[in-house]
Amino acid sequence: MSVGPLVLASASPRRRRILELLGLPFEVVPSEIAEIPAAGESPVAFALRAARDKAFEVAARSPGRTVLGADTVVEIDGEVLGKPGSAAEAAAMLGRLSGREHAVHTAACLVVAGAATALVDTAAVRFARLTEGMVSWYVATGEPMDKAGAYAVQGLGGLFVVGVSGSPSTVVGLPVHRLPELFAGHGLDLWAMLEPRVLRPRRRPARRP
Repeated sequence: MSVGPLVLASASPRRRRILELLGLPFEVVPSEIAEIPAAGESPVAFALRAARDKAFEVAARSPGRTVLGADTVVEIDGEVLGKPGSAAEAAAMLGRLSGREHAVHTAACLVVAGAATALVDTAAVRFARLTEGMVSWYVATGEPMDKAGAYAVQGLGGLFVVGVSGSPSTVVGLPVHRLPELFAGHGLDLWAMLEPRVLRPRRRPARRP
């Protein structure tokens, strides 16, 4: 089976960057689905439902296209930590994560011709013990405000992460190591879809005599 350019149902620059690094042709059509857990819904079930809802919502607006949806959920004490709505909420979330281990679940859903395959991958992240000064500094950078759990492991929030058990890409927002499996569910060979890329080393500046 062959498909046209992939549609990424997400405005996340992190997911976009992952697909760009792979050399996978795609277009971005952000989903308009609200990310709100249902009453009694587990964090894993919520991540899977949100990824599916995003993919199907965009697929309905993109007839005949292959659509990839994804959702990342931070879980601690069985609770979902979403994106903070204020600086105070971001500080409170970081306080809960301080010195502890939490789970990050990222679900991905691929919709092809109205049919879907979906999966979820989980990583465990351990935070350093944070002081009030560290939290205040980080919140003041603005980085936590559009991130699940109020931090970005690939950004300044990486200063707080002392260990990750599982795939770092899952924490970033797209479990890249599971994508071949996701595409194979539709009879698609992801490797055949990737455009060859040559990653050239950066040139070192010439030394002055």
